[in-house]
Amino acid sequence: MHNFDHDLIHQLSEKLDSLWRYDMYLENAKGCSRCENMWKALKEKDMEMANLLREEIKLHIGEGKFEYCGECFAKAPKK
Repeated sequence: MHNFDHDLIHQLSEKLDSLWRYDMYLENAKGCSRCENMWKALKEKDMEMANLLREEIKLHIGEGKFEYCGECFAKAPKK
């Protein structure tokens, strides 16, 4: 796998993990409107970044740039 593909996947994983946690942070922030607004804004930005990363990964796959373990996906149907 190319380093740039690994980096895209790794960063997407980080963003998705953060997105999962924001709901918990928002729940904990009840009673502090500034914190609630901050967590909402951060969640929105991370959603945008996750979508950007996801789209770039799709482009790499579509352009044939994305390298992965051929044995792992040898049986995957091609579109």
